[in-house]
Amino acid sequence: MEYNTARPHLSMKEYGRHIQRMVDYILTIEDKNKRQEQAEVLIELMGFLNPHLKNVEDFRHKLWDHLFYISDFKLQVESPYPIPNKETYKEKPQPLPYPERYPKYAHLGKNLELVIDKALQETDKEKQDGFANAIAYYMKLTYSNWHKEAVQDASIQTELSSISGGKLHFDNAPAVHVKEDTRQVNGNTNRVYTQNKNKNRQGFTQRNNQNSQKRQGQGGMVSNKPGFGNRTGGNNNNRNFKKKY
Repeated sequence: MEYNTARPHLSMKEYGRHIQRMVDYILTIEDKNKRQEQAEVLIELMGFLNPHLKNVEDFRHKLWDHLFYISDFKLQVESPYPIPNKETYKEKPQPLPYPERYPKYAHLGKNLELVIDKALQETDKEKQDGFANAIAYYMKLTYSNWHKEAVQDASIQTELSSISGGKLHFDNAPAVHVKEDTRQVNGNTNRVYTQNKNKNRQGFTQRNNQNSQKRQGQGGMVSNKPGFGNRTGGNNNNRNFKKKY
């Protein structure tokens, strides 16, 4: 029996060993036209094995690249797309130029800093005041969402003046509705639930104790059955019973 560990390595496990063997067979074909024909047939078969990729852009281009990759770039056929090689296929892309922006005020973010710079460059006084009101509202909103409490306009104005160098002032910042901290509410609810559960458990224990005491005070169960036992409190009339003939 042949195990997979003893078989040749699969270049692409997604296509399986049968496709790998077909590619190896095409490499042995010496006739150029027949090799080209078999390669195109194999491309169609590879497409049937991955129907979910038909809507992907450059679907057939990817199939041809996979075919050359499975053959270890040894297959010599004509392709409607540029033929890759080992160097270009394994070449790593250049890293993306991510912007390196470090905000001066981390709790407000870089975008608000850009808006403040835009407001400082505004020459129209009315538009600058509109910028200031919008900036102040956003500052109040972020503070309330984080601290779960209201903030005074004087505190916002002090921080805004510090950021803008005393050039921005707001006079009509909308009020911010502070959401109740659900974490504290849930904690209190769980505490009340635990207290009620403990009370119910104590009441259940007390009732069980009272019922046990009542049963012990009665001196046992009462029964008129003959030979029921020597329990106290039973009816002894059966012992004096005489059978009459």
